[in-house]
Amino acid sequence: MKEEEVNRCQIQEWYPKFKSLSIKTLIHQLPESFIQYLLDDSGPFLLPVSVLNEDALPNRIHNPDEEEDFQVSEGSGDEAEEPSLPPSFPELELKVKESIESLGGAVFPKLNWSAPKDSAWISTAGTLCSTTFSEIALLFRASDSLVHDLCHAYDSCHDKSSSRPQNFFLALRKWYPSLKPDMEFRCFVRDQKLVGISQREVTTFYPVLLEKKNDLLLLIEGFFNNYVRTRFESENYTFDVYITNDERVKVVDFNPWGAFTLSLLFTWDELEHIHSEGDDVEFRIVEDRCAVRPGLKTAVPYDYLDTNPGSGWDQFLRNADEELRRQTRSTEAGA
Repeated sequence: MKEEEVNRCQIQEWYPKFKSLSIKTLIHQLPESFIQYLLDDSGPFLLPVSVLNEDALPNRIHNPDEEEDFQVSEGSGDEAEEPSLPPSFPELELKVKESIESLGGAVFPKLNWSAPKDSAWISTAGTLCSTTFSEIALLFRASDSLVHDLCHAYDSCHDKSSSRPQNFFLALRKWYPSLKPDMEFRCFVRDQKLVGISQREVTTFYPVLLEKKNDLLLLIEGFFNNYVRTRFESENYTFDVYITNDERVKVVDFNPWGAFTLSLLFTWDELEHIHSEGDDVEFRIVEDRCAVRPGLKTAVPYDYLDTNPGSGWDQFLRNADEELRRQTRSTEAGA
């Protein structure tokens, strides 16, 4: 794999070519100071000071009794330590606020390649839906998966000349709460030929896919031949698509072939074998009911939470419980 193949999969590179065929997105170049903020793990977990007074975390009820736990006694060595000052990015925050408003008030944020999916637990709804810059900063700061973009994007390149791209970008994608995970698919392209298609959400069985499998295959093959094959310059890559209720195909993302890209219901060896065997596209879906129950991807250590009545996290967990019940009811209704 070459660096140029990885670079083509950055959203700021491919989106202009596929703008009319994708989800509405606004892209901002990030200042280097914000990148260093994301990488800095030398001090406490601090969120930027919001010039708009927007808070990404639940508000706590003020309890003076708890303040005694944090008092520093006179003469202790701690009193000489300067407290860390939270950063602030007022120009970026104002630009992001304007973009969020123009996109309908809610967005899905991501960096050049990756979204902070591993930190979705910190959102009440367990999603990446963001309405403020503070919420985006919280998701990014809490994410380990974004370290790939920040430090390891070119690790699989045989012509690697740097550990990171020269510039980083924040992509704000319009949030559609009605998007259905069963209608998103990953497509695998080898030597500019579509060789495989996989259901994107592989932890759930969707009966509708069994009924529509042949029709979906024809839609995706036609979309690839008409719009993707001649526009995307790499020979080997993957791309994700979403199919709308009226059977329009939308490009969601591009990723390199192999390396850090998930092969989902295939293995990379299987995809190579399918490519060498012939021209037929193999379409894989989950064909049996899965034992995994859909729910919130909560990964926060329970010991870190103050769940006493009146705390912000108490309300957070009650909202999360309600969201889990809602998702369960929705799944049972669709079964």
